[in-house]
Amino acid sequence: MIILKPAPLTAVAFKSFGDVVEMGGLEPIIINQGFAERFNDLATVDVTAEGGRMNVSLVAAKPRTLPMDVRIMERHPLGTQIFYPLQDRPWTVVVCGDPRDYDSYRAFTAGGRQGINYARNTWHHPLLGHDSENRFIIIDRTGPGNNLEEFWLPEGAGVEIGR
Repeated sequence: MIILKPAPLTAVAFKSFGDVVEMGGLEPIIINQGFAERFNDLATVDVTAEGGRMNVSLVAAKPRTLPMDVRIMERHPLGTQIFYPLQDRPWTVVVCGDPRDYDSYRAFTAGGRQGINYARNTWHHPLLGHDSENRFIIIDRTGPGNNLEEFWLPEGAGVEIGR
């Protein structure tokens, strides 16, 4: 049994899976007559393969309770995928290099002001919010082609997300 204890989400720890999307430590551009700060270039959006285009969505996700068994992993071969929370509450990110290699799994706790941008072909668990209202903005690819691959872990595979 592999129990994933989520580590804090940092740009360095997440680098091989994509980008951490956050404002912390960046120099803002002052806009709107000084009433707003803009933070540019937070992630690389890559969605144009095979005629794709950018899709901006809002998602309301049902809560998930930890600990929980990992049953499915997915990836998107034709584009990146950004998730950014619309509430300031922690959520969990689970990724791996190969879903058959249980030692490659990693779990991260994202703060409520941190989003992630999964790189193309990054295996990840579907969205894992923990509160009754989990709302996220998603920026990903829409268009022709198959941009979703799923891998179902065998029953009792032994990968669990701890607290």
